Amino acid sequence: MQERLQKLLSQAGIASRRQAETMITAGRVAVNGAVVVELGTKADPDHDMIVVDGKPLLVATTKRYILLYKPSGYMTTLKDPEGRPLVIDLLKGIGERVYPVGRLDYNSEGLLLLTNDGDWANRLAHPRYEIDKEYHVRVQGGVSPAQVARLAAGVTLEDGRTAPAAVTLLKESEHNTWISVTIHEGRHRQVRRMCEAVGLSVVRLRRNRYGFLNLAGLNPGEFRELTAEEAKRLAEDPRATAPQVRQPKPQGNSTRHETKPLQRNEVKDARKTEARTLRPSEPRKPGARGITRKG
Repeated sequence: MQERLQKLLSQAGIASRRQAETMITAGRVAVNGAVVVELGTKADPDHDMIVVDGKPLLVATTKRYILLYKPSGYMTTLKDPEGRPLVIDLLKGIGERVYPVGRLDYNSEGLLLLTNDGDWANRLAHPRYEIDKEYHVRVQGGVSPAQVARLAAGVTLEDGRTAPAAVTLLKESEHNTWISVTIHEGRHRQVRRMCEAVGLSVVRLRRNRYGFLNLAGLNPGEFRELTAEEAKRLAEDPRATAPQVRQPKPQGNSTRHETKPLQRNEVKDARKTEARTLRPSEPRKPGARGITRKG
């Protein structure tokens, strides 16, 4: 059966459909010996010889869905010009070629999904499904209620304002504070940039949850296959959330506070606070309230 080339490359785990389109227009794909640059070109992998970067395209027959506990210090790209470790190096024994669904920064850790099912990956990555992603973040020093409120209301970044987030203060110590930040967007380094925007310095960042999936039973560097039910549920019900679990009581001098949903007036107050923080101060004109003329 004939399919568009970008779909075949995606199904083979070579790249996402968008990345595959770039590869095609760059002349990196050939069909039956002829280089193809038209995005509408179709081919049948059962009858046509499809070559990518000089290597025959092998369409995956077995779909793989993998949940990896990514350690810090690994790249989520398939290649790195600087020679840094890649997350795919951790997947020992996986016969099929898989690629990450989304990314985690080199210095970030936590839950990362990998697959060779392009349609499944594209569905999860599409912004309209708004899948919750929960991050535990350790920042230097304390976190004020105003900073929590600003994060929860959404902050202005260079690529636009973020959607409201669920923010919880988890644990405080003398030098650091742990907070939980749950978002459904997928911008580059979003949680780090959100924290920086409200004056918080990130020391450690870990993605703890993706939809209803979590890291239970895994140590950094370990992975497991999703069950067929989990993979299907995540694709069909991407907004599903994790089941409610009773949280253990904090130990020692640590404290735990949960933020209630912000009321409309509280959101406005948080945004006004941010606006005052970001707006440069201007000198008052003579005669303004609080300033007296000399002479």
